[in-house]
Amino acid sequence: MNEIELLREWDADAPPLTDTARARARFRLHQAMQAPAAAPAAVGRRPLLRISVACAAAAAVTATVVVAQNTGEGAHRTQTVSATTVLRGAAAEALRLEKPLAPRGDQFIYTKEVIERTPVSGGPGKTYVDESWSSVDGSRKSYVSELGHTQWVPPAQKGQYSWPPTEWSKLERLPLDPGRLTVTLRETGTKPDFGRPTRADEWPMVQVFLSGLLRAPVLPKGLRSAAFEALAAVPGVEVLPGRTDVDGRAAVGVRYVGGPAGSPWASGGRVLLFDAKSYQYLGLRERVTAGGKSYDQYQHVTAQGVVDRVLQRP
Repeated sequence: MNEIELLREWDADAPPLTDTARARARFRLHQAMQAPAAAPAAVGRRPLLRISVACAAAAAVTATVVVAQNTGEGAHRTQTVSATTVLRGAAAEALRLEKPLAPRGDQFIYTKEVIERTPVSGGPGKTYVDESWSSVDGSRKSYVSELGHTQWVPPAQKGQYSWPPTEWSKLERLPLDPGRLTVTLRETGTKPDFGRPTRADEWPMVQVFLSGLLRAPVLPKGLRSAAFEALAAVPGVEVLPGRTDVDGRAAVGVRYVGGPAGSPWASGGRVLLFDAKSYQYLGLRERVTAGGKSYDQYQHVTAQGVVDRVLQRP
């Protein structure tokens, strides 16, 4: 596929593209523009308007690891764990722990995210605490924090979009059935063909949308669990035992290793961490570059909720 073919698919008489359809087009264009000699460009984080195309998470039913478990009797036994087991366990935990929300359009989604960076070359690390208030329906100014930098973001304008959607109503329209969710994201902008199997070349895009959806700190009831279940069917991951989160808790990592050569998700550098026993999602660990330096970064959401005004906390 090249840029001309992408343009040929555009129909000037068609209705405006949805947020997800625009993201899908950008994904395909990104694939078409990849060149072996070109290094991936660093993309800065943009509040509310960014597409989470660099999020890495997925699962393959054949990917397994053997992890040691303490029996409580001074000995250890081993258990084979697959990515499917981890992600389906995470789906069950998401259902058990979630607190259903029904925000009004005039309210705000509050999130508190902690990001810890440690220089790869050594030296002291730095912790950022980002608190953000995002308009539920996108009609009001939002107040967001990115690595400690705060700013007001104006209401969404025509032609602006994000993935995952920032408007709660758009999130509520996504299917809660894992299979239908996969197909809906696979065929955004067209009528979903729920009877057609997903092709090998479509899985990287499905993984991008699903893992991007999971980066949203607050989702409608059942949607996070559905996304974890859907990821369990995506081929191309490794399970990494013996990991720990920032608090030292035993964890299992899941990372995506598929995708086009040269794309950010091809290297498998981003790892989702899950509690080694309950499979509760703990956060994201990755290596990032900023200001010419490399850092090991860990980020996780510590609080979320719905409030009536900016700067109010649940």
